[in-house]
Amino acid sequence: MMGLTVGCEPTGEQPAETWQVVQEGVAGALLSVWGTSDRDIWVVGADARDGTGPTVLHFDGDAWRRVETGQAQGDLWWVFGFEGGPVYMGGDGGVILRHQPADGSFTRMDTPGTETVYGIWGASPDDVWAVGGESESAGGFAWHLRGDAWEPELSVPADVTTGSAIWKIYGRSASDAWAVGSNGVALHWDGAAFTPGDTGVGSSLFTVHEHEGRYAAVGGFASGFIVEHDGTAWTNVTPDDPPPMGLSGVTLGPGGLGVAVGLFGSVYVRDEAGWQIAELDDATTRQNLHGSWIDPSGGLWAVGGQTLAPPFNDGILIHRGAPVPTGGL
Repeated sequence: MMGLTVGCEPTGEQPAETWQVVQEGVAGALLSVWGTSDRDIWVVGADARDGTGPTVLHFDGDAWRRVETGQAQGDLWWVFGFEGGPVYMGGDGGVILRHQPADGSFTRMDTPGTETVYGIWGASPDDVWAVGGESESAGGFAWHLRGDAWEPELSVPADVTTGSAIWKIYGRSASDAWAVGSNGVALHWDGAAFTPGDTGVGSSLFTVHEHEGRYAAVGGFASGFIVEHDGTAWTNVTPDDPPPMGLSGVTLGPGGLGVAVGLFGSVYVRDEAGWQIAELDDATTRQNLHGSWIDPSGGLWAVGGQTLAPPFNDGILIHRGAPVPTGGL
């Protein structure tokens, strides 16, 4: 537990930079968080195993609510979208849901396969990437949405399609994006093809993010690591007190801000001086943290739960910044 009793409204006495438990004990583990502002936040996660399908939460600035997608079952691993829509959600069985906030509709899109979609990013609403794999170590793929159709990207190297998964993709434009995955996979998209890159770590990279031309990627198993790309090359920027276990989520924000999260409640925060372990008071969550996001006001968000083996459950959502409403689901 951290700082605040779940289910209570925030009070004006709480310091602005306190870490706060916003949701806990959610039936499905929470795997990804993204939004357009601190008043429009989406969280997706595992199948709640209660007949309502994957866990999807939305925050409108006043309250949290559970959203039913019409998808009967399966875990959703990632969410990404655009202001005003659409919002894309990807997960098990090659599922990609397209949500239109204007009318509240969810559409299951036709996709080229049934592998798991682990990551989604797009330069524009009709120029979107979905990446994933058949397993943790095979069947890596990248699907490209052009217009209304998902198409396999044939420039993904053969050794990736046979021996790795692609976990995430993120970019700064339609001709500059990085995809990362298991076994040290790092691929750069230049607008025409994927080409291999070298991060210098040679281990699984679970997430990549970009802000103002700087990329960051995280990963590791026995110990976590953080690498950054400044437009020229990847550099290992893991702090002197490295994460004791792997990191699985990273987000960069304005002013050199960043947040990286991982197993057993690991949280690292970046400022202009670099990365350092976060101060979470005396009691932090011991749940695994899987995904992160930074809202435009500088609020830090992280989601997770029991993610080491299915069924993935006991979801948690934490936040650092101005207090926000909690509970209510």
